[in-house]
Amino acid sequence: MCSAFSAAPRAAVLSLATVASLGAQPGVAPTNDLPNPYRTVEGWARMPAGRTWGSTSAVDIDRDGRSVWVAERCGANSCAGSALPSVLLFDSTGTLVRAFGAGLLVAPHGIHVDRDGNVWVTDCACTGGRNAPVTPVTKDSAAPPRGHQVFEFAPDGRLLRTLGAAGGARAPGYFWQPNDVLVAPDGSVFVSEGHSSQPGSVARVLKFDRAGTLVKTWGTFGKASNEMDQPHALAMDSRGRLFVGDRGNDRILIFDQDGALLDTWYQFGRPSGIWIDARDTIYVADSESGSVAPAHGAWKRGIRIGSARTGAVTALIPDPATNPPSTSAAEGVAVDARGVIYGAEVGPRALKRYERIP
Repeated sequence: MCSAFSAAPRAAVLSLATVASLGAQPGVAPTNDLPNPYRTVEGWARMPAGRTWGSTSAVDIDRDGRSVWVAERCGANSCAGSALPSVLLFDSTGTLVRAFGAGLLVAPHGIHVDRDGNVWVTDCACTGGRNAPVTPVTKDSAAPPRGHQVFEFAPDGRLLRTLGAAGGARAPGYFWQPNDVLVAPDGSVFVSEGHSSQPGSVARVLKFDRAGTLVKTWGTFGKASNEMDQPHALAMDSRGRLFVGDRGNDRILIFDQDGALLDTWYQFGRPSGIWIDARDTIYVADSESGSVAPAHGAWKRGIRIGSARTGAVTALIPDPATNPPSTSAAEGVAVDARGVIYGAEVGPRALKRYERIP
């Protein structure tokens, strides 16, 4: 596993006291001037002949610590109308070894591999543009409803369980635009939902027990300290704290597993993806600061790396695009047992690999 970088400049490493004071309020100075100790490897994961990458925000590591799971959007930004399998497994050499999920997912968005090796995928049904043929829930619809669900697959691709109603549901039902899923060590399942920043949007976290029974929910749409706007990513540290990437509010919210807010961090940018390794090194992907979020334009896009224990930010893999017109760089992020980083990209439609420079 990759640990925090001790070679970062002193000014780049925030003390715990500084984080406590700055992380509690907006207006934190951009953490842009940081070293990049990684080199970028493009084209590592090889698609079959005739198939190209679609948009992807879903990437995770297999139980073997080296193989990489990706859910991509069928060569486009939506799998609606496609017969391609969208859940892919690449071995440590980048060779595709397994693919499944054809015709099941509309817009795969988040992915998580649990301790048993099972693969959980969220279908946000929130991509592809206005004309994407996502079937809504209507009594007179000729086609069966699809989307807005969470699927659990065995490693061989067998569908084990489905959470949520096909076509979606809002409170007191679920889900509406589920973004990410995470299974805690005790088997509890957490799902974050809500992919819109329009007033009245859904924005909450749901907790299920290991049997799939809804235990509780928390969160509502808004900008206040106890509200959310696009809870886009989930991660958990070694202490069992749940990190929620509150993307629309440019912050990370840290909760206990019952929904009590413990801390708020702004120093990692606008979080689209979060990964925390076994040593509590945190990796946060920012794919929107700037053109998508002009108010956050002073922040560089890229992957920020630091400590989930102290909140110190110590490194930045910057987006090579200097002025992208839409989303770019990694939206999802995962790190293997050797410390190799993988970034799943929506705009560029790619999976990038980042290796530590010797």
